[in-house]
Amino acid sequence: MTAPPGPRPDPVDALMDAWHTELPDVLRPTTELSKRIAQLARALDQATRGVLPELGLTVAEFDILVALRRAGEPYRMKPNELARSLLLSSGGISNVVNHLAGRGLVRREPSPDDGRSTMISLTPEGVRTAERAVRANADAHEAVFAEASATSVDAATRALREVDIRHSPAPRPLRTGRNPSRS
Repeated sequence: MTAPPGPRPDPVDALMDAWHTELPDVLRPTTELSKRIAQLARALDQATRGVLPELGLTVAEFDILVALRRAGEPYRMKPNELARSLLLSSGGISNVVNHLAGRGLVRREPSPDDGRSTMISLTPEGVRTAERAVRANADAHEAVFAEASATSVDAATRALREVDIRHSPAPRPLRTGRNPSRS
Protein backbone atom coordinates (compact mmCIF):
# COMPACT_ATOMS: atom_id res chain seq x y z
CA MET A 1 0.00 0.00 0.00
CA THR A 2 1.40 3.40 -0.96
CA ALA A 3 1.00 6.56 1.07
CA PRO A 4 -1.58 9.04 -0.18
CA PRO A 5 -0.08 11.85 -2.21
CA GLY A 6 0.72 15.03 -0.31
CA PRO A 7 0.02 18.54 -1.48
CA ARG A 8 1.48 19.29 -4.88
CA PRO A 9 4.62 21.45 -4.84
CA ASP A 10 4.06 25.16 -5.33
CA PRO A 11 6.21 28.31 -5.68
CA VAL A 12 6.69 28.58 -1.90
CA ASP A 13 8.06 25.03 -1.80
CA ALA A 14 10.53 25.96 -4.55
CA LEU A 15 11.56 29.11 -2.66
CA MET A 16 12.05 27.18 0.59
CA ASP A 17 14.08 24.48 -1.20
CA ALA A 18 16.32 27.13 -2.75
CA TRP A 19 17.00 28.78 0.63
CA HIS A 20 17.62 25.40 2.26
CA THR A 21 20.35 24.89 -0.34
CA GLU A 22 21.74 28.40 -0.63
CA LEU A 23 21.49 29.99 2.81
CA PRO A 24 19.79 27.70 5.33
CA ASP A 25 20.61 29.92 8.31
CA VAL A 26 18.11 32.57 7.07
CA LEU A 27 15.20 30.18 7.53
CA ARG A 28 13.16 30.63 10.66
CA PRO A 29 10.12 28.71 11.93
CA THR A 30 7.96 31.54 10.50
CA THR A 31 9.60 31.78 7.07
CA GLU A 32 7.30 29.41 5.20
CA LEU A 33 4.22 30.75 6.98
CA SER A 34 5.20 34.32 6.04
CA LYS A 35 5.70 33.38 2.40
CA ARG A 36 2.38 31.50 2.28
CA ILE A 37 0.52 34.43 3.85
CA ALA A 38 2.10 36.82 1.33
CA GLN A 39 1.16 34.48 -1.54
CA LEU A 40 -2.41 34.23 -0.24
CA ALA A 41 -2.64 38.02 0.21
CA ARG A 42 -1.54 38.48 -3.41
CA ALA A 43 -4.14 35.96 -4.61
CA LEU A 44 -6.91 37.67 -2.63
CA ASP A 45 -5.82 41.10 -3.86
CA GLN A 46 -5.80 39.87 -7.47
CA ALA A 47 -9.27 38.36 -6.96
CA THR A 48 -10.59 41.68 -5.66
CA ARG A 49 -8.92 43.65 -8.45
CA GLY A 50 -10.40 41.20 -10.95
CA VAL A 51 -14.02 41.92 -10.04
CA LEU A 52 -13.85 45.68 -9.50
CA PRO A 53 -13.65 46.72 -13.19
CA GLU A 54 -16.97 44.94 -13.82
CA LEU A 55 -18.46 47.29 -11.24
CA GLY A 56 -16.63 50.34 -12.58
CA LEU A 57 -14.66 50.76 -9.34
CA THR A 58 -11.05 51.27 -8.38
CA VAL A 59 -9.64 49.69 -5.23
CA ALA A 60 -9.75 53.04 -3.41
CA GLU A 61 -13.39 53.60 -4.42
CA PHE A 62 -14.27 50.08 -3.32
CA ASP A 63 -12.58 50.63 0.04
CA ILE A 64 -14.49 53.86 0.68
CA LEU A 65 -17.88 52.49 -0.38
CA VAL A 66 -17.40 49.36 1.71
CA ALA A 67 -16.24 51.32 4.78
CA LEU A 68 -19.32 53.54 4.58
CA ARG A 69 -21.64 50.56 4.09
CA ARG A 70 -19.99 48.69 6.96
CA ALA A 71 -20.63 51.69 9.24
CA GLY A 72 -24.35 50.86 9.22
CA GLU A 73 -27.25 53.20 8.72
CA PRO A 74 -27.17 56.06 7.92
CA TYR A 75 -23.98 54.93 6.09
CA ARG A 76 -21.91 58.00 6.82
CA MET A 77 -18.63 58.97 8.39
CA LYS A 78 -16.54 62.07 8.94
CA PRO A 79 -13.70 62.35 6.42
CA ASN A 80 -11.04 61.95 9.13
CA GLU A 81 -12.78 58.82 10.51
CA LEU A 82 -12.91 57.38 7.03
CA ALA A 83 -9.24 58.17 6.40
CA ARG A 84 -8.26 56.62 9.74
CA SER A 85 -10.29 53.47 9.14
CA LEU A 86 -8.68 52.98 5.72
CA LEU A 87 -5.17 54.09 6.73
CA LEU A 88 -5.19 56.70 3.97
CA SER A 89 -4.40 60.41 3.94
CA SER A 90 -7.27 62.87 4.09
CA GLY A 91 -6.10 64.31 0.76
CA GLY A 92 -6.28 60.91 -0.88
CA ILE A 93 -9.75 60.35 0.56
CA SER A 94 -10.91 63.74 -0.68
CA ASN A 95 -9.94 63.04 -4.30
CA VAL A 96 -11.67 59.66 -4.33
CA VAL A 97 -14.76 61.06 -2.58
CA ASN A 98 -14.95 63.82 -5.20
CA HIS A 99 -14.96 61.20 -7.93
CA LEU A 100 -17.58 59.06 -6.15
CA ALA A 101 -19.74 62.15 -5.55
CA GLY A 102 -19.52 63.01 -9.23
CA ARG A 103 -20.88 59.55 -10.01
CA GLY A 104 -23.73 59.98 -7.51
CA LEU A 105 -22.51 57.25 -5.15
CA VAL A 106 -21.71 59.46 -2.15
CA ARG A 107 -22.58 62.95 -1.02
CA ARG A 108 -21.10 65.44 1.38
CA GLU A 109 -23.48 66.86 3.95
CA PRO A 110 -23.17 68.99 7.07
CA SER A 111 -22.46 67.09 10.26
CA PRO A 112 -25.56 66.93 12.47
CA ASP A 113 -23.29 67.41 15.52
CA ASP A 114 -21.14 70.25 14.23
CA GLY A 115 -22.21 72.52 11.39
CA ARG A 116 -18.57 73.38 10.62
CA SER A 117 -17.67 69.82 9.62
CA THR A 118 -18.97 67.54 6.94
CA MET A 119 -20.01 63.94 6.69
CA ILE A 120 -19.60 61.63 3.73
CA SER A 121 -22.61 59.41 3.18
CA LEU A 122 -23.70 56.82 0.69
CA THR A 123 -26.53 57.66 -1.65
CA PRO A 124 -29.12 54.92 -2.29
CA GLU A 125 -27.21 54.04 -5.48
CA GLY A 126 -23.99 54.01 -3.44
CA VAL A 127 -25.54 51.51 -1.00
CA ARG A 128 -26.57 49.25 -3.90
CA THR A 129 -23.13 49.54 -5.52
CA ALA A 130 -21.34 48.85 -2.22
CA GLU A 131 -23.48 45.77 -1.61
CA ARG A 132 -22.89 44.44 -5.15
CA ALA A 133 -19.16 45.04 -4.70
CA VAL A 134 -19.01 43.27 -1.34
CA ARG A 135 -20.88 40.28 -2.73
CA ALA A 136 -18.68 40.10 -5.83
CA ASN A 137 -15.57 40.37 -3.67
CA ALA A 138 -16.79 37.64 -1.31
CA ASP A 139 -17.46 35.37 -4.28
CA ALA A 140 -14.00 36.09 -5.72
CA HIS A 141 -12.36 35.33 -2.38
CA GLU A 142 -14.40 32.15 -2.05
CA ALA A 143 -13.01 31.05 -5.42
CA VAL A 144 -9.45 31.51 -4.11
CA PHE A 145 -10.23 28.98 -1.37
CA ALA A 146 -12.23 26.64 -3.63
CA GLU A 147 -9.78 23.74 -3.32
CA ALA A 148 -9.41 24.03 0.47
CA SER A 149 -11.74 22.11 2.73
CA ALA A 150 -13.95 23.95 5.20
CA THR A 151 -12.01 22.22 7.96
CA SER A 152 -8.70 23.55 6.61
CA VAL A 153 -10.08 27.07 6.27
CA ASP A 154 -11.41 26.97 9.84
CA ALA A 155 -8.10 25.61 11.17
CA ALA A 156 -6.11 28.29 9.33
CA THR A 157 -8.43 30.99 10.64
CA ARG A 158 -8.03 29.78 14.23
CA ALA A 159 -4.26 29.49 13.88
CA LEU A 160 -3.88 32.96 12.41
CA ARG A 161 -6.06 34.45 15.14
CA GLU A 162 -3.34 33.39 17.59
CA VAL A 163 -0.81 35.60 15.78
CA ASP A 164 -1.43 38.96 17.43
CA ILE A 165 0.05 41.43 14.96
CA ARG A 166 -1.32 44.42 16.87
CA HIS A 167 1.44 44.09 19.44
CA SER A 168 4.30 43.06 17.18
CA PRO A 169 7.54 44.93 17.73
CA ALA A 170 8.61 47.43 15.11
CA PRO A 171 10.94 45.94 12.50
CA ARG A 172 14.61 46.50 13.15
CA PRO A 173 16.58 48.52 10.60
CA LEU A 174 18.45 46.50 8.01
CA ARG A 175 22.17 46.18 8.46
CA THR A 176 23.93 47.96 5.65
CA GLY A 177 27.44 46.78 6.39
CA ARG A 178 28.44 50.26 7.52
CA ASN A 179 30.24 50.65 10.80
CA PRO A 180 27.78 52.53 13.08
CA SER A 181 30.64 54.09 15.06
CA ARG A 182 31.72 55.98 11.92
CA SER A 183 28.27 57.43 11.15
